[in-house]
Amino acid sequence: MFCPKCGGLMVPTKKNGKIVYKCTSCGYEMEGKEEKIIEKTKNKKEIPKLSKEKIELLPKVKVKCPKCGNQEAYTWMEQTRSVDEPPTRFYKCTKCGYVWREYA
Repeated sequence: MFCPKCGGLMVPTKKNGKIVYKCTSCGYEMEGKEEKIIEKTKNKKEIPKLSKEKIELLPKVKVKCPKCGNQEAYTWMEQTRSVDEPPTRFYKCTKCGYVWREYA
């Protein structure tokens, strides 16, 4: 959300039990319409877990597994860092199940 006065970024915060958006540039505040604020993950090292059914629906790519040398892996992307950073690409080996990540 952007500030209607200066165009700066509006950041959601809680104030007296309500959500208020505050401009990072000029300090303008307005009441929010969203009911919850998404909080950052505290454990950034955690690798997401996917069920076997969901894994099998993911696309397969040709990439070498660093653990067993297999040439095929499932792949998916997730936003694990701040929004202005590129997403993280995860791989899961189709043979041994080893999961690794690649930062773009």
